Amino acid sequence: MNSSDPYAAIRIRDFRLFVTSRLFITLAMQIQGVIVGWQIYELTKDPLSLGLIGLAEAIPAIGVSLYAGHLADVVERKKIIVVCVGILMACSAALLYFTTNLGAYLIAHGAFAIYAVIFISGLARGFLSPANFSFMPQLVDRSLYQNAITWNSTIWEGAAVGGPMIGGLIYGFYGITAAYTTDALLVLAALICYSSIPNRPLPPVTTEHGTWTKIKAGLKFVFSHQIILSAISLDLFGVLFGGAVALLPFFADEILHIGKTGLGFLRSAPAIGAVLMAVYITRNPIKKKIGKVLLWCVAGFGVSMIAFSLSTWFWVSMALLILSGMFDCVSVIVRSTLIHTLTPENMKGRVAAVNSMFIGSSNEIGMLESGIAAKLLGVVNSVIFGGLMTLGVVGITAWRAPALRRLQQVK
Repeated sequence: MNSSDPYAAIRIRDFRLFVTSRLFITLAMQIQGVIVGWQIYELTKDPLSLGLIGLAEAIPAIGVSLYAGHLADVVERKKIIVVCVGILMACSAALLYFTTNLGAYLIAHGAFAIYAVIFISGLARGFLSPANFSFMPQLVDRSLYQNAITWNSTIWEGAAVGGPMIGGLIYGFYGITAAYTTDALLVLAALICYSSIPNRPLPPVTTEHGTWTKIKAGLKFVFSHQIILSAISLDLFGVLFGGAVALLPFFADEILHIGKTGLGFLRSAPAIGAVLMAVYITRNPIKKKIGKVLLWCVAGFGVSMIAFSLSTWFWVSMALLILSGMFDCVSVIVRSTLIHTLTPENMKGRVAAVNSMFIGSSNEIGMLESGIAAKLLGVVNSVIFGGLMTLGVVGITAWRAPALRRLQQVK
Protein backbone atom coordinates (compact mmCIF):
# COMPACT_ATOMS: atom_id res chain seq x y z
CA MET A 1 0.00 0.00 0.00
CA ASN A 2 1.42 3.39 -1.06
CA SER A 3 1.78 5.54 2.06
CA SER A 4 1.91 8.71 -0.07
CA ASP A 5 -1.59 8.01 -1.42
CA PRO A 6 -3.98 10.34 0.48
CA TYR A 7 -6.69 7.65 0.20
CA ALA A 8 -4.46 4.72 1.21
CA ALA A 9 -6.13 3.88 4.54
CA ILE A 10 -9.67 4.41 3.29
CA ARG A 11 -9.11 1.83 0.54
CA ILE A 12 -8.87 -0.91 3.21
CA ARG A 13 -12.27 -2.59 3.74
CA ASP A 14 -12.00 -3.15 7.50
CA PHE A 15 -10.81 0.39 8.10
CA ARG A 16 -13.76 1.69 6.05
CA LEU A 17 -16.15 -0.29 8.25
CA PHE A 18 -14.39 1.07 11.33
CA VAL A 19 -14.69 4.72 10.33
CA THR A 20 -18.29 4.16 9.17
CA SER A 21 -19.06 2.80 12.63
CA ARG A 22 -17.38 5.85 14.13
CA LEU A 23 -19.47 8.06 11.85
CA PHE A 24 -22.73 6.55 13.08
CA ILE A 25 -21.85 6.43 16.77
CA THR A 26 -20.50 9.98 16.72
CA LEU A 27 -23.57 11.30 14.93
CA ALA A 28 -25.70 9.59 17.57
CA MET A 29 -23.73 10.95 20.52
CA GLN A 30 -23.67 14.48 19.09
CA ILE A 31 -27.41 14.42 18.47
CA GLN A 32 -27.92 13.08 21.98
CA GLY A 33 -25.69 15.81 23.43
CA VAL A 34 -27.76 18.58 21.83
CA ILE A 35 -31.05 17.04 22.97
CA VAL A 36 -29.94 16.32 26.53
CA GLY A 37 -28.33 19.75 26.88
CA TRP A 38 -31.45 21.60 25.76
CA GLN A 39 -33.73 19.29 27.76
CA ILE A 40 -31.77 19.91 30.96
CA TYR A 41 -31.67 23.64 30.22
CA GLU A 42 -35.46 23.74 29.78
CA LEU A 43 -35.95 21.80 33.01
CA THR A 44 -33.58 23.89 35.14
CA LYS A 45 -32.61 27.18 33.42
CA ASP A 46 -29.34 26.79 35.34
CA PRO A 47 -25.86 26.83 33.73
CA LEU A 48 -24.47 24.69 36.56
CA SER A 49 -26.99 21.96 35.70
CA LEU A 50 -25.56 21.92 32.18
CA GLY A 51 -22.11 21.39 33.66
CA LEU A 52 -23.41 18.49 35.75
CA ILE A 53 -24.18 16.59 32.53
CA GLY A 54 -20.45 16.41 31.96
CA LEU A 55 -19.81 15.33 35.55
CA ALA A 56 -22.38 12.54 35.30
CA GLU A 57 -20.51 11.12 32.32
CA ALA A 58 -16.94 11.87 33.40
CA ILE A 59 -17.03 10.25 36.86
CA PRO A 60 -17.72 6.70 35.60
CA ALA A 61 -15.51 7.13 32.54
CA ILE A 62 -12.54 8.19 34.67
CA GLY A 63 -13.30 5.57 37.28
CA VAL A 64 -13.02 2.64 34.86
CA SER A 65 -10.40 4.00 32.46
CA LEU A 66 -7.28 2.37 33.85
CA TYR A 67 -8.90 -1.05 34.14
CA ALA A 68 -10.47 -0.57 30.70
CA GLY A 69 -7.03 0.09 29.23
CA HIS A 70 -5.66 -3.07 30.83
CA LEU A 71 -8.64 -5.02 29.48
CA ALA A 72 -7.98 -3.72 25.95
CA ASP A 73 -4.48 -5.23 26.15
CA VAL A 74 -5.61 -8.69 27.30
CA VAL A 75 -9.03 -9.19 25.65
CA GLU A 76 -9.85 -9.01 21.94
CA ARG A 77 -10.63 -5.37 21.33
CA LYS A 78 -13.55 -5.95 18.97
CA LYS A 79 -15.43 -7.90 21.66
CA ILE A 80 -15.11 -4.98 24.08
CA ILE A 81 -16.29 -2.54 21.42
CA VAL A 82 -19.40 -4.56 20.51
CA VAL A 83 -20.46 -4.95 24.17
CA CYS A 84 -19.97 -1.22 24.87
CA VAL A 85 -21.91 -0.09 21.81
CA GLY A 86 -24.69 -2.48 22.84
CA ILE A 87 -24.88 -0.70 26.22
CA LEU A 88 -24.96 2.69 24.48
CA MET A 89 -27.83 1.35 22.39
CA ALA A 90 -29.73 0.53 25.60
CA CYS A 91 -29.03 4.04 26.95
CA SER A 92 -30.38 5.67 23.78
CA ALA A 93 -33.48 3.49 24.03
CA ALA A 94 -33.96 4.58 27.66
CA LEU A 95 -33.77 8.27 26.75
CA LEU A 96 -36.31 7.62 24.01
CA TYR A 97 -38.55 5.84 26.52
CA PHE A 98 -38.54 8.92 28.76
CA THR A 99 -40.30 10.88 25.99
CA THR A 100 -43.29 8.50 25.94
CA ASN A 101 -46.34 8.81 28.17
CA LEU A 102 -45.16 5.87 30.28
CA GLY A 103 -41.67 7.26 30.80
CA ALA A 104 -42.40 10.98 31.10
CA TYR A 105 -43.22 10.80 34.81
CA LEU A 106 -39.59 9.88 35.54
CA ILE A 107 -38.43 13.39 34.61
CA ALA A 108 -41.60 15.27 35.58
CA HIS A 109 -40.03 16.55 38.81
CA GLY A 110 -36.37 16.75 37.87
CA ALA A 111 -33.59 15.52 35.67
CA PHE A 112 -32.30 12.65 37.83
CA ALA A 113 -33.36 9.90 35.38
CA ILE A 114 -31.51 11.63 32.54
CA TYR A 115 -28.36 12.01 34.64
CA ALA A 116 -28.59 8.29 35.58
CA VAL A 117 -28.64 7.22 31.92
CA ILE A 118 -25.73 9.53 31.13
CA PHE A 119 -23.83 7.95 34.04
CA ILE A 120 -24.32 4.47 32.55
CA SER A 121 -23.30 5.66 29.10
CA GLY A 122 -20.17 7.12 30.72
CA LEU A 123 -19.28 3.66 31.99
CA ALA A 124 -19.64 2.21 28.50
CA ARG A 125 -17.65 4.99 26.88
CA GLY A 126 -14.91 4.54 29.48
CA PHE A 127 -14.36 0.99 28.23
CA LEU A 128 -15.04 1.83 24.58
CA SER A 129 -12.41 4.56 24.20
CA PRO A 130 -9.19 2.56 24.82
CA ALA A 131 -10.57 -0.43 22.88
CA ASN A 132 -11.40 1.77 19.89
CA PHE A 133 -8.08 3.59 20.05
CA SER A 134 -6.00 0.41 20.17
CA PHE A 135 -8.15 -1.51 17.64
CA MET A 136 -7.73 1.01 14.80
CA PRO A 137 -3.96 0.52 14.26
CA GLN A 138 -4.59 -3.24 13.94
CA LEU A 139 -6.52 -2.51 10.75
CA VAL A 140 -3.73 -0.71 8.83
CA ASP A 141 0.02 -0.92 8.29
CA ARG A 142 2.27 1.18 10.52
CA SER A 143 3.29 3.29 7.52
CA LEU A 144 -0.35 4.39 7.20
CA TYR A 145 -0.85 5.52 10.80
CA GLN A 146 -0.95 9.27 10.13
CA ASN A 147 -3.13 8.79 7.06
CA ALA A 148 -5.53 6.55 9.02
CA ILE A 149 -5.60 8.95 11.98
CA THR A 150 -6.32 11.89 9.68
CA TRP A 151 -9.17 10.01 7.97
CA ASN A 152 -10.50 8.87 11.34
CA SER A 153 -10.42 12.48 12.56
CA THR A 154 -12.04 13.73 9.35
CA ILE A 155 -14.91 11.26 9.61
CA TRP A 156 -15.32 11.94 13.32
CA GLU A 157 -15.34 15.69 12.82
CA GLY A 158 -17.73 15.37 9.87
CA ALA A 159 -20.13 13.54 12.16
CA ALA A 160 -19.56 16.20 14.80
CA VAL A 161 -20.61 18.79 12.19
CA GLY A 162 -23.70 16.91 11.10
CA GLY A 163 -24.78 15.59 14.49
CA PRO A 164 -25.61 18.86 16.28
CA MET A 165 -27.23 20.29 13.13
CA ILE A 166 -29.34 17.18 12.66
CA GLY A 167 -30.18 17.06 16.36
CA GLY A 168 -31.16 20.74 16.48
CA LEU A 169 -33.23 20.55 13.30
CA ILE A 170 -35.05 17.33 14.20
CA TYR A 171 -35.70 18.52 17.76
CA GLY A 172 -36.84 21.94 16.55
CA PHE A 173 -39.13 20.77 13.75
CA TYR A 174 -40.26 17.26 14.73
CA GLY A 175 -39.88 17.10 18.50
CA ILE A 176 -37.87 15.27 21.10
CA THR A 177 -39.22 11.77 20.38
CA ALA A 178 -38.15 11.92 16.73
CA ALA A 179 -34.71 13.19 17.75
CA TYR A 180 -34.11 10.39 20.25
CA THR A 181 -35.41 7.83 17.72
CA THR A 182 -32.78 9.02 15.24
CA ASP A 183 -30.14 8.73 17.97
CA ALA A 184 -31.10 5.11 18.74
CA LEU A 185 -31.19 4.05 15.07
CA LEU A 186 -27.72 5.47 14.46
CA VAL A 187 -26.28 3.57 17.43
CA LEU A 188 -27.86 0.39 16.02
CA ALA A 189 -26.24 1.05 12.63
CA ALA A 190 -22.86 1.51 14.35
CA LEU A 191 -23.31 -1.80 16.17
CA ILE A 192 -23.99 -3.60 12.86
CA CYS A 193 -20.90 -2.10 11.21
CA TYR A 194 -18.59 -2.91 14.12
CA SER A 195 -19.91 -6.49 14.14
CA SER A 196 -18.98 -6.84 10.46
CA ILE A 197 -15.26 -6.29 11.10
CA PRO A 198 -13.36 -9.59 11.56
CA ASN A 199 -11.67 -10.14 14.93
CA ARG A 200 -8.01 -9.27 15.21
CA PRO A 201 -5.69 -11.33 17.45
CA LEU A 202 -4.11 -9.53 20.37
CA PRO A 203 -0.42 -8.66 20.15
CA PRO A 204 1.81 -10.65 22.56
CA VAL A 205 0.87 -9.73 26.13
CA THR A 206 3.53 -7.93 28.19
CA THR A 207 5.34 -9.97 30.82
CA GLU A 208 4.10 -8.20 33.99
CA HIS A 209 2.12 -10.41 36.37
CA GLY A 210 -1.17 -9.22 37.83
CA THR A 211 -3.68 -6.59 36.75
CA TRP A 212 -2.36 -3.75 38.92
CA THR A 213 1.23 -4.43 37.88
CA LYS A 214 0.24 -4.16 34.23
CA ILE A 215 -1.68 -0.95 34.88
CA LYS A 216 1.33 0.55 36.69
CA ALA A 217 3.55 -0.38 33.74
CA GLY A 218 1.29 1.61 31.42
CA LEU A 219 1.29 4.60 33.76
CA LYS A 220 5.08 4.44 34.13
CA PHE A 221 5.49 4.43 30.34
CA VAL A 222 3.36 7.55 29.90
CA PHE A 223 4.83 9.52 32.81
CA SER A 224 8.42 8.71 31.84
CA HIS A 225 7.95 9.71 28.18
CA GLN A 226 8.25 13.50 28.02
CA ILE A 227 6.83 13.92 24.51
CA ILE A 228 3.74 11.78 25.07
CA LEU A 229 3.10 13.20 28.55
CA SER A 230 3.48 16.83 27.48
CA ALA A 231 1.28 16.38 24.38
CA ILE A 232 -1.47 14.76 26.47
CA SER A 233 -1.16 17.37 29.23
CA LEU A 234 -1.32 20.22 26.75
CA ASP A 235 -4.58 18.96 25.32
CA LEU A 236 -5.94 18.17 28.77
CA PHE A 237 -5.65 21.69 30.11
CA GLY A 238 -6.49 23.28 26.76
CA VAL A 239 -9.80 21.43 26.62
CA LEU A 240 -10.41 21.70 30.36
CA PHE A 241 -10.15 25.48 30.47
CA GLY A 242 -10.61 26.56 26.87
CA GLY A 243 -13.91 24.98 25.85
CA ALA A 244 -17.33 26.59 26.13
CA VAL A 245 -19.53 23.80 24.72
CA ALA A 246 -21.50 23.35 27.94
CA LEU A 247 -22.43 27.03 27.92
CA LEU A 248 -23.56 27.20 24.29
CA PRO A 249 -27.26 26.88 25.20
CA PHE A 250 -26.85 30.05 27.30
CA PHE A 251 -25.03 31.90 24.48
CA ALA A 252 -27.67 30.75 21.98
CA ASP A 253 -30.58 31.88 24.16
CA GLU A 254 -29.40 34.88 26.17
CA ILE A 255 -26.68 36.51 24.03
CA LEU A 256 -27.21 35.55 20.38
CA HIS A 257 -31.00 34.92 20.60
CA ILE A 258 -31.01 32.10 18.05
CA GLY A 259 -32.92 29.31 19.85
CA LYS A 260 -32.65 25.52 19.51
CA THR A 261 -31.87 25.43 15.80
CA GLY A 262 -29.14 28.02 16.20
CA LEU A 263 -27.68 26.01 19.06
CA GLY A 264 -27.23 23.09 16.67
CA PHE A 265 -25.23 25.31 14.32
CA LEU A 266 -23.05 26.62 17.15
CA ARG A 267 -22.35 23.07 18.35
CA SER A 268 -21.37 22.13 14.79
CA ALA A 269 -19.11 25.11 14.11
CA PRO A 270 -15.89 23.77 15.73
CA ALA A 271 -16.30 20.52 13.84
CA ILE A 272 -16.75 22.40 10.54
CA GLY A 273 -13.35 23.97 11.09
CA ALA A 274 -11.88 20.63 12.10
CA VAL A 275 -13.15 18.93 8.94
CA LEU A 276 -11.68 21.66 6.76
CA MET A 277 -8.32 21.33 8.51
CA ALA A 278 -8.40 17.51 8.45
CA VAL A 279 -9.09 17.47 4.70
CA TYR A 280 -6.15 19.84 4.21
CA ILE A 281 -3.84 17.66 6.34
CA THR A 282 -4.90 14.55 4.41
CA ARG A 283 -3.23 16.02 1.34
CA ASN A 284 -0.57 18.04 3.17
CA PRO A 285 0.64 15.98 6.17
CA ILE A 286 2.46 17.73 8.98
CA LYS A 287 6.09 16.69 8.47
CA LYS A 288 8.24 19.37 10.11
CA LYS A 289 8.37 21.29 13.41
CA ILE A 290 5.56 19.16 14.83
CA GLY A 291 6.14 20.33 18.41
CA LYS A 292 5.98 24.04 17.63
CA VAL A 293 2.94 23.55 15.39
CA LEU A 294 1.16 21.82 18.27
CA LEU A 295 2.00 24.58 20.75
CA TRP A 296 0.95 27.42 18.43
CA CYS A 297 -2.33 25.70 17.55
CA VAL A 298 -3.34 25.19 21.19
CA ALA A 299 -2.55 28.87 21.79
CA GLY A 300 -4.67 29.79 18.78
CA PHE A 301 -7.53 27.75 20.24
CA GLY A 302 -7.37 29.75 23.47
CA VAL A 303 -7.36 33.10 21.65
CA SER A 304 -10.33 32.12 19.46
CA MET A 305 -12.37 31.14 22.55
CA ILE A 306 -11.66 34.50 24.22
CA ALA A 307 -12.82 36.30 21.07
CA PHE A 308 -15.95 34.12 20.88
CA SER A 309 -16.95 35.08 24.40
CA LEU A 310 -16.91 38.76 23.43
CA SER A 311 -18.98 38.39 20.25
CA THR A 312 -22.66 39.35 20.14
CA TRP A 313 -23.12 38.60 16.42
CA PHE A 314 -24.10 35.11 15.32
CA TRP A 315 -21.93 34.88 12.21
CA VAL A 316 -18.86 36.24 14.00
CA SER A 317 -19.41 33.69 16.75
CA MET A 318 -19.74 30.94 14.14
CA ALA A 319 -16.52 32.02 12.43
CA LEU A 320 -14.59 32.05 15.71
CA LEU A 321 -15.87 28.59 16.68
CA ILE A 322 -14.89 27.30 13.22
CA LEU A 323 -11.40 28.74 13.75
CA SER A 324 -11.17 27.06 17.16
CA GLY A 325 -12.04 23.75 15.52
CA MET A 326 -9.26 24.15 12.96
CA PHE A 327 -6.69 24.70 15.71
CA ASP A 328 -8.06 21.81 17.77
CA CYS A 329 -7.95 19.41 14.81
CA VAL A 330 -4.19 19.87 14.43
CA SER A 331 -3.75 19.11 18.14
CA VAL A 332 -5.83 15.92 17.89
CA ILE A 333 -3.99 14.59 14.84
CA VAL A 334 -0.51 15.37 16.19
CA ARG A 335 -1.27 13.89 19.62
CA SER A 336 -2.82 10.72 18.19
CA THR A 337 0.06 10.23 15.76
CA LEU A 338 2.60 10.60 18.56
CA ILE A 339 0.84 8.07 20.79
CA HIS A 340 0.27 5.49 18.05
CA THR A 341 3.83 5.79 16.74
CA LEU A 342 5.74 5.94 20.03
CA THR A 343 3.72 3.34 22.00
CA PRO A 344 4.38 -0.44 21.71
CA GLU A 345 1.41 -2.35 20.26
CA ASN A 346 0.88 -4.42 23.41
CA MET A 347 0.61 -1.30 25.62
CA LYS A 348 -1.71 0.78 23.46
CA GLY A 349 -4.80 -0.05 25.48
CA ARG A 350 -3.24 1.17 28.74
CA VAL A 351 -1.67 4.26 27.17
CA ALA A 352 -4.97 5.00 25.41
CA ALA A 353 -6.71 4.74 28.78
CA VAL A 354 -4.44 7.41 30.27
CA ASN A 355 -5.04 9.50 27.16
CA SER A 356 -8.77 8.95 27.56
CA MET A 357 -8.69 9.96 31.22
CA PHE A 358 -6.78 13.12 30.36
CA ILE A 359 -8.45 14.10 27.10
CA GLY A 360 -11.77 12.31 26.76
CA SER A 361 -12.92 13.06 30.27
CA SER A 362 -11.49 16.58 30.19
CA ASN A 363 -14.36 17.48 27.87
CA GLU A 364 -16.85 16.44 30.54
CA ILE A 365 -14.84 17.89 33.45
CA GLY A 366 -14.42 21.02 31.34
CA MET A 367 -18.21 21.23 31.12
CA LEU A 368 -18.36 21.18 34.93
CA GLU A 369 -15.57 23.76 35.18
CA SER A 370 -17.44 25.98 32.72
CA GLY A 371 -20.64 25.66 34.74
CA ILE A 372 -18.95 26.50 38.05
CA ALA A 373 -16.94 29.37 36.54
CA ALA A 374 -20.07 30.74 34.89
CA LYS A 375 -21.87 30.63 38.22
CA LEU A 376 -19.05 32.49 39.98
CA LEU A 377 -17.79 34.86 37.27
CA GLY A 378 -20.65 35.14 34.81
CA VAL A 379 -20.84 33.29 31.49
CA VAL A 380 -18.73 35.66 29.37
CA ASN A 381 -16.05 36.19 32.01
CA SER A 382 -15.77 32.44 32.60
CA VAL A 383 -14.92 31.81 28.94
CA ILE A 384 -12.36 34.64 28.94
CA PHE A 385 -10.79 33.15 32.08
CA GLY A 386 -10.62 29.72 30.41
CA GLY A 387 -8.94 31.11 27.31
CA LEU A 388 -6.32 32.93 29.38
CA MET A 389 -5.63 29.76 31.36
CA THR A 390 -5.12 27.89 28.08
CA LEU A 391 -2.50 30.42 26.98
CA GLY A 392 -0.78 30.04 30.33
CA VAL A 393 -0.67 26.26 29.95
CA VAL A 394 0.92 26.61 26.50
CA GLY A 395 3.64 28.84 27.91
CA ILE A 396 4.40 26.47 30.80
CA THR A 397 4.47 23.42 28.49
CA ALA A 398 6.82 25.13 26.04
CA TRP A 399 9.14 25.95 28.96
CA ARG A 400 8.97 22.63 30.82
CA ALA A 401 8.93 20.22 27.84
CA PRO A 402 11.86 21.10 25.55
CA ALA A 403 11.68 17.66 23.87
CA LEU A 404 8.21 18.51 22.56
CA ARG A 405 9.14 22.06 21.63
CA ARG A 406 12.12 20.82 19.57
CA LEU A 407 10.33 17.83 18.02
CA GLN A 408 10.64 17.95 14.24
CA GLN A 409 8.91 14.75 13.05
CA VAL A 410 7.86 11.24 14.05
CA LYS A 411 8.64 8.05 12.14
